[in-house]
Amino acid sequence: MANLNIRVDDTLKQQAEQIFSDIGITLSAATTIFLKQVVRYNGIPFELRADPFYSAENQARLLISKERMERTGGTVHELVEVD
Repeated sequence: MANLNIRVDDTLKQQAEQIFSDIGITLSAATTIFLKQVVRYNGIPFELRADPFYSAENQARLLISKERMERTGGTVHELVEVD
């Protein structure tokens, strides 16, 4: 058996371990499952794509909106229920 040493954010590791615990497997078992799927699919076993929310263009737009809200106090909208 080989050892695999990886570095991950502490919070990410804890969150993942909690989820794996909830489904009854260890982090080590989950990693083995992932690697087996990589081999079976001959690649990453899920789609990888960028979330447009985090694009530089959208983040710049959000920053401008945030600054405008802070400067003007924003606009209050009443919630309206739609059937």
